[in-house]
Amino acid sequence: MLLFRWVILLLLLGAMVCFVFFVGTGQPHYKRWGLTVLKWTLLAAFGFFAVLILERLA
Repeated sequence: MLLFRWVILLLLLGAMVCFVFFVGTGQPHYKRWGLTVLKWTLLAAFGFFAVLILERLA
């Protein structure tokens, strides 16, 4: 559980760093990387919470 929380936190921080680089440099590939990392972070978080909900139901 703690591992998944740390992974999600680190992925969110990675996305934030990509967006900061995009704002600082104006290069669009940083924005694209940030959106990709954010998308996978949200999918991982939804999967994590789905497992928690299913665990509560069982």
